[in-house]
Amino acid sequence: MENNTTSLQQQLLEAGVHFGHLRKKWNPKMLPFIFAEKKGIHIIDLNKTVEGLQDAAAAMKAIARSGKKIMFVATKKQAKEIVQESAKRVNMPFVTERWLGGMLTNFNTVRKSVKKMQSIEKMLGDGSAENLTKKERLTLTRDKEKMEKVLGGISQISRVPAALFMVDIGHEHIALAEAKRLNISTFGMVDTNCDPNKVDFAIPANDDATKSIAIIVNYITAAIAEGLQERQADKEEDDHSDVEESAEAKAARFEQKVDGGDDRNKRGGRGGAPAKRRVPGPGAGGRRPAGGGSPR
Repeated sequence: MENNTTSLQQQLLEAGVHFGHLRKKWNPKMLPFIFAEKKGIHIIDLNKTVEGLQDAAAAMKAIARSGKKIMFVATKKQAKEIVQESAKRVNMPFVTERWLGGMLTNFNTVRKSVKKMQSIEKMLGDGSAENLTKKERLTLTRDKEKMEKVLGGISQISRVPAALFMVDIGHEHIALAEAKRLNISTFGMVDTNCDPNKVDFAIPANDDATKSIAIIVNYITAAIAEGLQERQADKEEDDHSDVEESAEAKAARFEQKVDGGDDRNKRGGRGGAPAKRRVPGPGAGGRRPAGGGSPR
């Protein structure tokens, strides 16, 4: 484990994760995560980064394993592409263009917009838009493209996600506030100019450099992928045990049937044949024969 931690630290160092902001921009609450100051710039303690990263990865792995969704949020230029690719890789929702106010707190209204976008997509795809004029079709296509840009990353989710992962918690303050209001778990890369207490899982790191963002996001994504694989393995194991159980149940039913048949045969009389019921003949059953005479 020590070697793994050392190599991870080395990778973080090479990616420039330890570079913070200028001293004058710092948030005093980041003091426990600052290692030193060099040429007016704060240096983040990579031991704390590794610790935060591993805690966050373990928690996200557990969320993914339970089948819940984690929304990736990164609307700053340096992070957009990295986050979008990573979220798609593990089939998680993402917001990389613009955070619409109420995306979580007013989720039902946002879902309506997503459904509208999907219906336009369907119209353009199945040929039903051919009856429209060229101008109307063009307007529909433009509307769809605009909506796709903002809502494309959340089109597959039908409920509010279980957690939010943000690249820069200062930049994504609206998303963070909405998540807090709904008691959604929050994870975030926290630079020296932010308050780490605002998120449940803070990863102290440089949130401005592309390399730094990439290494953190890829580490998180790998943990989520592991959680999803374990969920799949659990599911297959359950299916297998269900199949075995149903086979055993069938065998038990069959044995019961056979045993039941044997019992009936035993009750039926000698030699396995059922005993015949005696049919009373004429004059039997206590009745006197016709004519009133006594039987001879």
